[in-house]
Amino acid sequence: MSQLSGTPVLLLKEGTKRERGRDAQHNNIAAAVAIADAIRTALGPKGQDKMLVDSFGDVTITNDGATILKEIDVQHPAAKMIVEVAKTQDDEVGDGTTTSVIIAGELLKQAESLIDQRIHPTVIVEGYMKATDKALSVLDSIGVEDSTDAMLQKVAMVSMQSKVVSEFRKPLSEMAVRAILRITETVDGKRKADIDNIKVEKKQGGTLRDTQFIEGIVLDKEVVHPGMPRLLRKPKIALIQSALEVEKTEFTAKISITEVQQMQSFLDEEERLLREMVEKIKNSGANAVLCQKGIDDVAQHFLAKEGILAVRRIKESDMEKLARATGGKLVSNLDALSASDLGTSDLIEERKIADDKMIFVEGCKDPKAVSILLRGSTDLIVDEADRALHDALCVIRDVVEDGRVVAGGGSPEIEVSRQLNEYAGSLPGREQLAVIAFADALEIIPKTLAENAGLDPIDILADLKARHEKGEVSAGVDGLRGKVSDMAKIHVWEPLVVKRQAIKSASEVAQMLLRIDDVIASKGMGGGGGPGPRPGMGDDFED
Repeated sequence: MSQLSGTPVLLLKEGTKRERGRDAQHNNIAAAVAIADAIRTALGPKGQDKMLVDSFGDVTITNDGATILKEIDVQHPAAKMIVEVAKTQDDEVGDGTTTSVIIAGELLKQAESLIDQRIHPTVIVEGYMKATDKALSVLDSIGVEDSTDAMLQKVAMVSMQSKVVSEFRKPLSEMAVRAILRITETVDGKRKADIDNIKVEKKQGGTLRDTQFIEGIVLDKEVVHPGMPRLLRKPKIALIQSALEVEKTEFTAKISITEVQQMQSFLDEEERLLREMVEKIKNSGANAVLCQKGIDDVAQHFLAKEGILAVRRIKESDMEKLARATGGKLVSNLDALSASDLGTSDLIEERKIADDKMIFVEGCKDPKAVSILLRGSTDLIVDEADRALHDALCVIRDVVEDGRVVAGGGSPEIEVSRQLNEYAGSLPGREQLAVIAFADALEIIPKTLAENAGLDPIDILADLKARHEKGEVSAGVDGLRGKVSDMAKIHVWEPLVVKRQAIKSASEVAQMLLRIDDVIASKGMGGGGGPGPRPGMGDDFED
């Protein structure tokens, strides 16, 4: 509502909710902090798991920050921005999602106390920008160049330490390292590892110990005809993208049949076309056909008579992986199929895994795509193992591509915090207070690690600060032993890019939220689909 010559002017639709100034800032900060507090207990080797039940009653048990925030139904617009931080962290580096959200929440909490001291949000944002640049340069200075196989294994094991599968982290991390090294390529002098070239197939049954690494591709499919061989050694594999069926016309067509002989000749012609397709495959030298689309029943019969193994309806992404693994070429026109297009492997076999049949294309020579077959006693275990393995693959990729690591256990955050406090003294004016607030916010990571391990966070922080003042850059919280330890000596390492991305994304979202001083929510937007507040996620944050 606005006043013009004493007459009220209605600017917004009736029922629209509007919050301005300090109220808008406090509400946004409270929403973001609530999200951060919700997943704080999931951080670290002693972090707790969350059980999430969706509207269909499906249960997810995890302590992966990105998964938790993706599964819960967040309505508040500021809280949604914090969820986006976790998504960005997961997309960019694959790990550190919980860390980034906790830091973002703490940055906003520290900023709120500065706003209460009547420091303008713009000044805080300026200070946070300078603090972010300084923090990244400190991280670069304490990073260690090491991308050896031994270091990759250590990084992978640390990423899985807090997961349900931590008991089996050694064999899983070994598989993850082998997989990444297999698919790593050098492009323009830089190492690149595309995780999309690693196929993780999940199958309930057995235990995590039964998980297999396959130098090739495993498909959740079966051989199409009972008369076909179930095992071929040194197969010649044709990768066909078109259907082995008689093509239907793209327009409506009718055939008028007036005699029995015409019907028979029509069927004979269809059979002849399918026989020709099989002959082309046979003449190329292929004895295994992996087809992206369907295979006609008659074509299946002819393939079986020729002793050719066939699998149909394979996903396009799996076909691309098969091409990279076997060295074959994807063929969409059978007329163009030749011996040079065929892929090879040591064997192709149909095996029964649990209650299902699966196709194994194993023993590929120098495969650029590989598979890991995950096993577990329940679907919940298999799903959590999949998330843990994904994190491990991501951190190994990060180290392979970037080549730098930092000690874990909250040691980089404490070191950055210490140097930021020193840096703040060189700044004039109120920005100094914002940099100090940024430094204090980073202490939330070691503090949370200590709390989740059942330790006294005040004692642990005091000990950590004292040791970092003495120059012990890698001193961090050892949650398993319940004390401050040298993280480098106990082999707790994390990729440098994970820490960089966590601080960058957390700082950016904090700055964006601090710039907001007006929230206008249209009528009806507080319900199921809109961004307005709802009970427990809106005005109640002030409580």
